[in-house]
Amino acid sequence: MSRTGRRSTSRSHRSKKKRVTLMLAPVAALAVIVPLMNQANAATPSEVTADCSADSDKLADCQFVDVQFKANSLGPNERVSPVTDNCGSTGTATKTFNISTSVTRTLQVEEGTVTEAGTKLGNSLFEVGLEFSTSTINITRDDKTTTLAFSRTDTVQADSTAFFMWSAKRTDVSGFLKATYKEAQDGQTVFFAPSEGAATVHVFYPQILNNGTPDGRLWLRNVKCGTAEADSALNSTKALQDEEPGFGEGGANVTDVEIPLSEVPAP
Repeated sequence: MSRTGRRSTSRSHRSKKKRVTLMLAPVAALAVIVPLMNQANAATPSEVTADCSADSDKLADCQFVDVQFKANSLGPNERVSPVTDNCGSTGTATKTFNISTSVTRTLQVEEGTVTEAGTKLGNSLFEVGLEFSTSTINITRDDKTTTLAFSRTDTVQADSTAFFMWSAKRTDVSGFLKATYKEAQDGQTVFFAPSEGAATVHVFYPQILNNGTPDGRLWLRNVKCGTAEADSALNSTKALQDEEPGFGEGGANVTDVEIPLSEVPAP
């Protein structure tokens, strides 16, 4: 009888343990689900960038917060005139080039990705730009375009093609975006892109000369005909122009001659 009683007591304890375990399991599952639901409601960096760029109605404000800057930063190397052909000639030729380009403030949220700035963010970019416009460096703080356009007569070398190249001088200010939402998401209203304190969002403020023309480097590039470099120049499109090598970096078949900006007429 006593052994039967002990067995009965043991079964009873085991049964209670099982019931306790079964009751705890749903609670643990709920604890996992709640954080996942909260994370799903948080604004991601890409959403913050999109909302700021579109000036979304969900936002109370969006600001660009500057972390560091670099003045006199050169932009992409851009071909700014048609290609003139003097191939097959044994002598130089005098040609007239029509040169045209423009600069404007740009916002780059990641490498190679440029986005527009909505009103709230645009106002912030203007305010930040005020900090970097000085008596020695005049920058374009808004999104208005400044143009460089003129004609120039120059010498094309024998058996060469020639065209003008341009690299704009600009102040590169890097930082992050701070977005304040009207309604709390996940218990908060302030979010950052890509993160607070980051220096990966770039705002390029073009630098302007006192005469109103864009500051930068302008040069005439001569390329020997029948070379890969010449073929590349003749076949390149506007979208590929920023892949052109920089000043003095074209190789043995390329000759670059810099043009002083003092020779560029004011607009």
